[in-house]
Amino acid sequence: MTEHNAHENATLLALLRLRPNSMGWPEIAAEVALRGSATALWDEIYPAALDGMGGSEDTTRSEAEHTWTQWTASSDFDVISVLDDRYPVALKQIHQIPPLLFTRGELRPIETAVSVVGSRDATNEGLRIAANVARGLVDRHITVLSGLATGIDTAAHRATLDAGGRPVGVIGTGILRTYPAASKDLHREVAAAGALVSQFLPDAPPQKHSFPMRNATMSGLGLASVVVEAGEHSGARIQARVAVEHGRPVVLTDLVVQRTQWGQALRDRPGVFVAASTAEVMRIIDRIVEVAEEPALPVLH
Repeated sequence: MTEHNAHENATLLALLRLRPNSMGWPEIAAEVALRGSATALWDEIYPAALDGMGGSEDTTRSEAEHTWTQWTASSDFDVISVLDDRYPVALKQIHQIPPLLFTRGELRPIETAVSVVGSRDATNEGLRIAANVARGLVDRHITVLSGLATGIDTAAHRATLDAGGRPVGVIGTGILRTYPAASKDLHREVAAAGALVSQFLPDAPPQKHSFPMRNATMSGLGLASVVVEAGEHSGARIQARVAVEHGRPVVLTDLVVQRTQWGQALRDRPGVFVAASTAEVMRIIDRIVEVAEEPALPVLH
């Protein structure tokens, strides 16, 4: 990493810590990405003093440079900012864009990925469907995204690993945390075979608001979301809703539609599909991938 890039990324971190004008992290990320520079945004908000002396903001910036140096020297994780060429292109298209991604393994800037998500308290039928869908994605060389929670997420990633596929786990804690603790080995295996991703500071504990944010990021990373099984208040419901907002297709199994009011309400929304079998899920995914790979029509002048 060049000194210039390190300075830019440290300035981004300082902006995130200061949150000028009560800006949220996604808003800061979007403004920085728009300018292609955190320094440009900094200079707009904090013009240089006439005497050349800085205030508490410059102290925060110096502290951020120290933190950034520590992060980039760490052997426990990598950190990718929205200014980095390695940052996933698909994630820049959503309004909840995370400014920083902490990773283990290889996070690719461009790849075809599909989320497989659902309830922690899954039935045997739901677990079987999740595993079958994951294996179908692996057969098509599609990356399997999931949240590394118990239940459906674990079934999807375990099947992906067993089939020799590429998993990407998007977690709701800092990269140095494991939640639930019993998933420690699965976290390690996912990172080794694909990537483990967190948008939170490295030591961040699990918090209630973190998991909806994680679901939005998972939707943004993927071409589509498959909701296998979920309750009325499941995090998968949040992912389905934000995926619709993102304009990303959502595939609901009939388990979701039959057992939840939100599934019934969502089924008629544009871009939402209902599947009665694993084979039907995969036919829908095949069509979604086909459409995504179609060349754009030329613009007529």
